[in-house]
Amino acid sequence: MPPVAAATYKAIGFIYAVVVIILLAYLWHSGKWRQKAGWILLILSTALGFLIFSPVAPYQFQQLVLKDTVGLGAPLLVGATGLAIVFLLALLFGRFFCGYLCPVGTAQELMYHVPVPKIRPLYKHAFEVIRGIVFILFLVLAFAFSVSLLALFGIKDFFSLVLSAGAVVFIVLLLVGMTFYRPFCRLFCPYGVLLSLGAWKSLIRLRRTDTCIKCKKCEHACPVDEAKEGDEKAECYLCGRCTDTCPVKGALSYRR
Repeated sequence: MPPVAAATYKAIGFIYAVVVIILLAYLWHSGKWRQKAGWILLILSTALGFLIFSPVAPYQFQQLVLKDTVGLGAPLLVGATGLAIVFLLALLFGRFFCGYLCPVGTAQELMYHVPVPKIRPLYKHAFEVIRGIVFILFLVLAFAFSVSLLALFGIKDFFSLVLSAGAVVFIVLLLVGMTFYRPFCRLFCPYGVLLSLGAWKSLIRLRRTDTCIKCKKCEHACPVDEAKEGDEKAECYLCGRCTDTCPVKGALSYRR
């Protein structure tokens, strides 16, 4: 793909992401969000991964760390600015980007809807520790040896429909993702580490109101164990399973 075309596609993906994040925040906050719109976004974002390979933030973050402007599709300052803006949006509104816009995440979300038995491991902090270790290893390999850890997962090959060892690894993760929610996002994604830190302190998030009857249906529905009272929502992908299962209207509210 010519560099100019690649840069144009990256710009389209970035603009799409920013506009949709703001739109999602408005819809959730105003109570106008509907899950049908979520399905449309999941399919559209996944399709964009195959069509223009954007907005694939994990790959772009990898190329930024490696200082690969060709793979990044933009000058380093532009790429860093774009990823910083997405982080700031997570700090304001939560992880809408991971939930509905990153093709790596949306492909896994779609796979999780396959009707097979689900595994929901407890001890969510163990997954955060594993991803933290992977993040450190990612940085060490990149800065000290100019080696990309994410290359092992074949993200670009998968969305380019190139059958490689890495693409097979990602396909296996997608298959695992039918029963275990978002394995790549929760265990390996380096950019997800940063967005989880943003979501941890997000200004607007899902909160329980005084009308909550403590039935715990939301807790049973949440695939990442972030629906308990007092949870920080760092791993909340705003999938909407908790609000869909809540029997009391307004008991869960997306607000400050």
